[in-house]
Amino acid sequence: MRGNELVVDEIDEPKPGPGQVLVETLACGICGSDLHFLNHAGKMGAMADVLGSRYDPARDLVMGHEFCARVVNVGDGVSEVAAGDIVVSMPAVATADGMAAVGYSHVYGGGYAERMLLMAALCLKVPDGLDPVLAALTEPMAVGRHAVNLSGIAEGEGAVVHGCGPIGLAIVGALSIAGIGPVVAADFSAARRDLARKFGATEAVEPKRESAVGAWRRLGGGDSFVTFEAVGVPGMIDQAMREAPRGGRVLVAGVCMEPDTISPLAGIRNELTVRFSLGYTPDEFRETLELIAAGTIDAGSMVTGRVGLDGVAGAFAALANPDEHVKIMVTPNG
Repeated sequence: MRGNELVVDEIDEPKPGPGQVLVETLACGICGSDLHFLNHAGKMGAMADVLGSRYDPARDLVMGHEFCARVVNVGDGVSEVAAGDIVVSMPAVATADGMAAVGYSHVYGGGYAERMLLMAALCLKVPDGLDPVLAALTEPMAVGRHAVNLSGIAEGEGAVVHGCGPIGLAIVGALSIAGIGPVVAADFSAARRDLARKFGATEAVEPKRESAVGAWRRLGGGDSFVTFEAVGVPGMIDQAMREAPRGGRVLVAGVCMEPDTISPLAGIRNELTVRFSLGYTPDEFRETLELIAAGTIDAGSMVTGRVGLDGVAGAFAALANPDEHVKIMVTPNG
């Protein structure tokens, strides 16, 4: 990322320090957060604490944090993995100044490059035979698993999920695995609604025709449901709060990069709990990889395209059409 544009260029090959590994990227997913970041990078200086890295718009940055890679070389003191191992990793590296976010750091570039540095202690070996494209989906699917765990949803409750992009689908999938139902998902895209049903949604509706909560009532649901907001645009949190039942819970997983406004009275009137979700725990990340490898999660059904490095800029543009694409994977090394 150079300014607000994506360019293909040569950079110096990184060298692994103690506890680090040099890897070659086999597959890396394009995340909605990256789309937002490209468009709103100028505002991101104030979000340095959230990103774990300070962003300088005058410097190049290599994005990509949903990846699977092969170890090329290891630094001093590394025993967790060896050259040739295929791995996934939480996108973070410990530094003297704290944790750096891989893909949002000027030092630790991400998976839209042929090679990058990872922290050996966070690497997980990919089970033999698992397609690297599927393994790379561990990261976004773990986000959905964490959101469901964080919500505290329990047997006997249902769920309403706003947004059927990758994170919304990951939430629907995690709810299905947990045996939660009914689950009503909402999205303007017919293709994404179809995927939501495939991931386990009981019903998927077009918001202009029927609200998600309206569909929940139509299915016979009462007042015991949790709302998941996975859209990430202004106004969605307020809508979720207005529609939530008394004593309800709203779990926000959508990444809105702009200031937003809510109606506090809606929360006060119904004594709501609104909670925000970020990332996942190491255990959730590992469990998600295992579920994908076992075939319990059909993560690959959300992959709608693959591109090399020269196709990344076009893929960012294509993802603006939700009926055409859900998840595009980058394969920097062919």
